[in-house]
Amino acid sequence: MKKIITILMILIMTLSLSACGKTKDISANVDKMTYEGILEEAKGSTVTFYGWGGDEDLNNWLDEVFAPQMKEKYDISMERVPMDIDQVLSQLSGEIQAGKEDGSIDMIWINGENFKSTKENNMLYGPFLDKLPNANKYLDLDAEENNYDFGYEIEGYEVPYGKAQLVLIHDSAESSNAPKSSEELFKFAKENKGKVTYPALPDFTGSAFVRNIIYDICGYEDFQNMKADKETVKKAIQPALDYLVKLNPYLWNEGKSFPADSTQLDNMFMDKEVVMNMSYEPYSISSKIEKGSYTDTSSSFIFDKGSIGNTNYMAIAKNSGNKAGAMAAINEMISAKMQASKFDAIKTLPVVDNNKLSNEEKELFDNVNIGKGTITQEELLSKRLPEMPADLVPIIEEIWLEEVVGK
Repeated sequence: MKKIITILMILIMTLSLSACGKTKDISANVDKMTYEGILEEAKGSTVTFYGWGGDEDLNNWLDEVFAPQMKEKYDISMERVPMDIDQVLSQLSGEIQAGKEDGSIDMIWINGENFKSTKENNMLYGPFLDKLPNANKYLDLDAEENNYDFGYEIEGYEVPYGKAQLVLIHDSAESSNAPKSSEELFKFAKENKGKVTYPALPDFTGSAFVRNIIYDICGYEDFQNMKADKETVKKAIQPALDYLVKLNPYLWNEGKSFPADSTQLDNMFMDKEVVMNMSYEPYSISSKIEKGSYTDTSSSFIFDKGSIGNTNYMAIAKNSGNKAGAMAAINEMISAKMQASKFDAIKTLPVVDNNKLSNEEKELFDNVNIGKGTITQEELLSKRLPEMPADLVPIIEEIWLEEVVGK
């Protein structure tokens, strides 16, 4: 009888401990840890990284360079989950609403409107930026891009992953001199009638191109604190809307329709169906030339007044089952070594502050060959224009659809 009672007591204690393990407040425990404790907690774990998987060069770098580094250095396994951001956020929202505390999503590649909506709806863990040693070591924490994402205050809920900046692309063997303003672009389109276009909004790149036209014609300063009111925005961008309507007759399909996305436009450019392309990845052209997708005479350019640039980020899901592992991975991602390696592999603009690098670390970046057809990082950054606040973007996209398409 005593033996049976002892067995029952052991079972009850085991079940109690199991229940406590399932319901423990992981975020509270992580909040109280030192960074050394976070690394110890993360040891032997797996971190899931959810985000767009359409860039094969980036995928290869994550799988073949970053993941092995995390395993070797910290005994942390990385699991990359390619998924469009809308699907990611739908899954995250479903898990949170279902009360799932040990969520399947740890890290998220995110920015702009999506960050604003997830943060406002309490779907992200944070703040955690101040817990990462490499943030203070390598980032300019006073820089706007480390405090605002599309004009929305970050407050330590996401950490920069890479910088992007809009560039236009043409083939000098197929078209005349690259336009340096919206005015010159109009002449360029007339000279190459039917062979110029841009992706239909709300495609990310097409939307950035339209905002760049707005900046070139209307300036950018007034938009930084503009009220997110449709009539206010429409009045402010009316000169640019008039320009885009006048441009339509000289575009591909006379502006009655537009390529569905930037991938379609890229294919049209490679097939010489159009003479101008665009990308939010300023150095992607060099890899396309190297692979033979673009000709050696292809080159990128920007307007004299500049081009829109933004920063993309890494965030942690509110109900992540491995916040410690996610913080360790994010901290490693913003190290000089990983940023230089990523810059070398996929030519994405690094997020580290050059002034904080040692001479040896600076050499890592200086030794990167940015390749053919590119604009120097110095010129890009000198002409980098700030993004509009996130809540203005969908308003502009809606107005474009109503006022520009088919007009």
